[in-house]
Amino acid sequence: MTFRNQYVPSPDIEVTSNSRQRRSGVCPCCRRAVMLTFHHLIPRKVHRRARFRKKFDRDTLNGGLFICRRCHSGIHASYDEMTLANKFSTPDALLRDPTLRRHFDWVSRQREI
Repeated sequence: MTFRNQYVPSPDIEVTSNSRQRRSGVCPCCRRAVMLTFHHLIPRKVHRRARFRKKFDRDTLNGGLFICRRCHSGIHASYDEMTLANKFSTPDALLRDPTLRRHFDWVSRQREI
């Protein structure tokens, strides 16, 4: 998958466009082995905007990664879709943010129900 914004994924974080699947694995955010859900790196709500359609190709718009439900909920509770699309369109940007990092650290200490 080629990214126009020159992002090269880390070898341990899989960026994919298969959004209809759930799978078990290790969450790249909190490092827990749990069921994972698909997180669009560029939220689907902004895909129809001309600015994003010009800036990113279809594969990039549909790209994302599998993360656990608690991390996923924390990301969307912390930032709105436009902020996520503009500032957090790569896994590295998500992992470097201090607010999200605190949430991911908290999630890493939680037991799965």
